Amino acid sequence: MICCGYMWKSGGEDLQGFYPVRSECVADVPRTRFKSRAGKTLSARRWHAAFTEDGHLDMERVLRRIQRGGIHPSIKGEVWEFLLGGYDPDSTFEERNILRNHRREQYYAWKEECRQMVPLIGSGKFVTMAVVAEDGQPLEESSVENQGWLVKTAITDKRLLQWMLVLSQIGLDVVRTDRYLSFYENESNQARLWDILSIYTWLNPDIGYVQGMNDICSPMIILLEDEADAFWCFERAMRRLRENFRTTATSMGVQTQLGMLSQVIKTVDPRLHQHLEDLDGGEYLFAIRMLMVLFRREFSFLDALYLWENFVSADVGYGVQSKLVCIIRETREQRQLLRTGSKVTEEVWKV
Repeated sequence: MICCGYMWKSGGEDLQGFYPVRSECVADVPRTRFKSRAGKTLSARRWHAAFTEDGHLDMERVLRRIQRGGIHPSIKGEVWEFLLGGYDPDSTFEERNILRNHRREQYYAWKEECRQMVPLIGSGKFVTMAVVAEDGQPLEESSVENQGWLVKTAITDKRLLQWMLVLSQIGLDVVRTDRYLSFYENESNQARLWDILSIYTWLNPDIGYVQGMNDICSPMIILLEDEADAFWCFERAMRRLRENFRTTATSMGVQTQLGMLSQVIKTVDPRLHQHLEDLDGGEYLFAIRMLMVLFRREFSFLDALYLWENFVSADVGYGVQSKLVCIIRETREQRQLLRTGSKVTEEVWKV
């Protein structure tokens, strides 16, 4: 068992300063409990020492450290690139630089392609109102709210129309994303999030955009300075999670995990399961958000990342074996629920 509770005890380095919260939001944000601990948390020194002279990474050594104490915020971005499979630990510094440059070129080429269709992409601005009607006709009244940009001709291409119809929804979700963090007081950072989500949606018309993708993408924007690097980390995360966002008229992508959650709770705590059944909650629909965005809205930003690191590092290190993750040691009922949620979430991360 991987025990997260220890890392949330008192003591250790307070890391909230890495992700400052807006002063007016402090009272409404969950208290961050994770603290860095010497000898437990993966520090910058330990991280750099895990590389050979030419750049090969001792991944097993890194994973053991992550599972003992998470990742220090100063190196989260570069470590996450490996955790999500963006780089092969057996590659060299030179090979990764070549791949990184190629990926950046590819991303900015896609960004330019999208900018030719929607000039606001890459401008530091984004839309929050519909730019076209469902029949593809321009909406002149949206011009002021959409930074003065206006679609001038009817859109007849089906893929382009589908994409343009969702751009305003992405914008509305961007405004709501992690808005308690000082990072998003800067509109240009919100625009970067909108750019990545818009480009990803254009490139993946089969799944499009679904609310919740913004919560998965936001940490990548915050952790990685280069927008292209953030895009590729998000793309890697979505390879694992995209089926959760696939919905049809008769089913939800996350339905499999809901069924798993029901079975685990029924086994771990039959009384709780029966209580939920009595309340007509036996389908566990209340857990949809938790599973889709991996507890991003249930915990502080830093604590949610710590949970993600444990889920992913366990998956990378031990394949498809299921593990229970103890998140917070409080009441018996909370322990059972959190262990269950962690088990199901770890299954969600698997490819």
